[in-house]
Amino acid sequence: MNTPKLILTCTLLALLQGCAAAVVAGGATAVTSANDRRTLGAQIDDKNAVLKAQRALADDALTAEGSNINVTSYNGVLLLTGQTRSEQIRQQAQALVSKIDGVRDVQNQIRLGNNTAMTTRTRDGWISTKVKTQLLADEQVSGLNIKVVTENAEVFLMGIVNAQEAAKAVDIARHVDGVARVVQAFELRQN
Repeated sequence: MNTPKLILTCTLLALLQGCAAAVVAGGATAVTSANDRRTLGAQIDDKNAVLKAQRALADDALTAEGSNINVTSYNGVLLLTGQTRSEQIRQQAQALVSKIDGVRDVQNQIRLGNNTAMTTRTRDGWISTKVKTQLLADEQVSGLNIKVVTENAEVFLMGIVNAQEAAKAVDIARHVDGVARVVQAFELRQN
């Protein structure tokens, strides 16, 4: 095979691998959306609320400078996690995001202190992965309906679950190596 054909073949293979990844990711998103207990509209509203909250926090001089504030939304409940240096900034963050259309409640779990290091954030990502994997593997819990957020070894659980699922999910998360604390932000539904 001559050099131009070899280059063309390699380029096409690389492009096709990207397409395959996009198809798989798109399919996984469709399965997750279809099994979600939120309506499709609520899922879209949650994504919009996160974007609006992130923008509001970034545009405000007080919350933007020196803070590490993360935003998660599930069925109109906005969860704020991260670190900031003062109670005033913590309260300002809550005030900014509570005004956003579609936000029913704000769970302000921002901690006072220094921002976490990249190694801590990497470890938090690993903890979230382990908790989510355990939730998906358990037959008594609908793991697809539980969002897991980890911040400085604290695990926050969000979702629409019944009381038994909530208790089981908390128990599972508590027993994952590296978890310091579990905080529930569930919306409970009747069986």
